[in-house]
Amino acid sequence: MILDKVNSPNDVKQLSIDELNDLAQEIRELIIKKVNTTGGHMGPNLGIVDATIAMHYVFNSPKDKIIYDVAHQCYTHKILTGRKDGFINEKDYYKYTGFTAPSESEHDLFQIGHTSTSISLACGVAKARDLKGEHHNVIALIGDGSLSGGEALEGLDNAATLDSNFIIIVNDNDMSIAENHGGLYSNLKLLRETEGQAENNFFKAWGLDYIFLKDGNNIEKLIKTFEKIKDINHPIVVHIVTQKGKGLKQAEDNKEAFHWILPGALDAQPATNTSVETYTSITSDFIRNKAKQDSDFIVVNAGTPGVFGFNSTIRAELGKQYTDVGIAEEHAIAYCSALAKSGAKPVFTVMSSFVQRTYDQMLQDWCLNKSPMTMLVYWGGISGADATHLCTFDMSLISNIPNMVYLAPTTKEEHLAMLNWAVEQKEYPVAIRVPNVNLISTGIEDKTDYSKINKFKVTQKGIKVALIGLGNFFGLAQEVAKKISETLNFEPTIINPRYISGIDKELLESLKGDHSLVITLEDGILSGGFGEKISRFYGNSGIKVLNYGADKEFTDIVPVKELYSRYRLTPTQILEDIKNLLA
Repeated sequence: MILDKVNSPNDVKQLSIDELNDLAQEIRELIIKKVNTTGGHMGPNLGIVDATIAMHYVFNSPKDKIIYDVAHQCYTHKILTGRKDGFINEKDYYKYTGFTAPSESEHDLFQIGHTSTSISLACGVAKARDLKGEHHNVIALIGDGSLSGGEALEGLDNAATLDSNFIIIVNDNDMSIAENHGGLYSNLKLLRETEGQAENNFFKAWGLDYIFLKDGNNIEKLIKTFEKIKDINHPIVVHIVTQKGKGLKQAEDNKEAFHWILPGALDAQPATNTSVETYTSITSDFIRNKAKQDSDFIVVNAGTPGVFGFNSTIRAELGKQYTDVGIAEEHAIAYCSALAKSGAKPVFTVMSSFVQRTYDQMLQDWCLNKSPMTMLVYWGGISGADATHLCTFDMSLISNIPNMVYLAPTTKEEHLAMLNWAVEQKEYPVAIRVPNVNLISTGIEDKTDYSKINKFKVTQKGIKVALIGLGNFFGLAQEVAKKISETLNFEPTIINPRYISGIDKELLESLKGDHSLVITLEDGILSGGFGEKISRFYGNSGIKVLNYGADKEFTDIVPVKELYSRYRLTPTQILEDIKNLLA
């Protein structure tokens, strides 16, 4: 294997073109095997193998700084920079994160996972280099729809003002996660069709120099292109056209499905049972039915339709009642707020980890204006994800914004009732945390009037201890209640709060009569979270409060079971704490 003698970028520079091509094939085989075993980003990494090899052949990392956007294009970079053991040896498959990480290598400058950041970061790196009188190349690699993000456009604007070396490599594979949306991508298409010769050139309009390479998977041509612009004395865009998923037929033919895959996706048999309901499927069904019934209804997402079950068939069915704004959550919030103010009924679907990008728009464009739009937050909760994709911060982020009503359903019936109320009401900005657990159904229609804000629901009336289980953790509250009944011989109170953004003062006050301990359970960080609202209410009383949730920290691929133990989120640990306090 050629890879046997490649342990650093310097080794890459010693190879012939034929050897580099063989190296690319070997790397693709490693990526396919590993990602099919562990899950991860398949298509983006396969498409950028050749360009990464060429970059390390021409440039001199780590002196030259290569900054990846999103960083789900970095597997080849990791293999070439001393981390190939994490791709060769199955026992080491989880040794390295799926994104760039300075803690792993001097070749990684930033820990990156979210999109549209590379140009801005590279601008700062280049400016610092110039201030210090240093001389090296600064390269920002961006692709997979990231150019539609606001930060990327802000970065381009600033990059054009630099009067020194600055290289932006645009990896154009004609895809975001799904198909591209927006006028920017029409121009990229025009540039591909004219091989970069079109007079209408998005990049030149910013004042940037520009070079086009039609075959972005040809290592020899890539090397010649990069050698031309190495040590350039001004900002330039290198527009390369690549094939997403190159080298794996399934990924080439079905680019959207193979952007990111679960373990075993290559070996999976076609699903035979599609009738199993999930919170994602019932939400998708609600949206489709609502769109058929109400022409004012519209659903919006920001470049990640697969998270919400919006496959190509559903997107086509929704037609003009569906908007994909690209990776542009800030625009999505303002767009939906204006839709709602103008009499439409918008629902914005967003993954918990990505809602962070739009905090100012939630405050200003949405909640300050009290626009009655609905936002559905998916995947919220403690998980074993990379540090870049944690979904534990949304409750603290969203629930403390004035005017916001943030809801946490616990059953199918609650979720659908909340969703229907949110879409039809005209008073409040509403967000719903879509449950991130197996679907639970009572079979009984929920007729709650959710316009009576911040009213909690007592599902079991007891004494001494009140367990308030929010959203995903309502089931945990029930488990703890069962242990209390079995070991302490009394029935505790169980409460489903339903509202993340406020408290039921009347109910909490009533607990003072026959309770001495209140337990809060939330699937997110405690700092600024739901439980602290309860603790603050009881602060000057005799009621003791224990808040259970996650610490304020960036975890990185830590198993959920380990995190639950660390945070004392197991029924046994919680019961132990209750015993100690009651004693």
